[in-house]
Amino acid sequence: MEEKLDVLVLLDVGGLEDKEKFNKHVKREGFNPVEGEEFVYTAESTTTTFSTKAYILEVFKKGLQKSGFNDANLVFLLNETPYPPYYYDKTTNDFEEVKQEEN
Repeated sequence: MEEKLDVLVLLDVGGLEDKEKFNKHVKREGFNPVEGEEFVYTAESTTTTFSTKAYILEVFKKGLQKSGFNDANLVFLLNETPYPPYYYDKTTNDFEEVKQEEN
């Protein structure tokens, strides 16, 4: 039996120019908006955590690029396990992991 991953994605985006276009894109790719929450999405994945993580970053990157925006941060949970936060780097046009400072 294949294992399913429950996916929860939280996006913090500034200056999104076309929210409707963005939501249509992520919905078409399998992410459903959480009712009553802005830029919070759920999904299920049957691939590995590595593949799921790559897919999340790719889908949200493409959606933002299509829609126009100023800045964005993203965090997600796979089966309630939080992953490091990401920020969108306009110089690389990609999500980059936020490096945590070690004490």
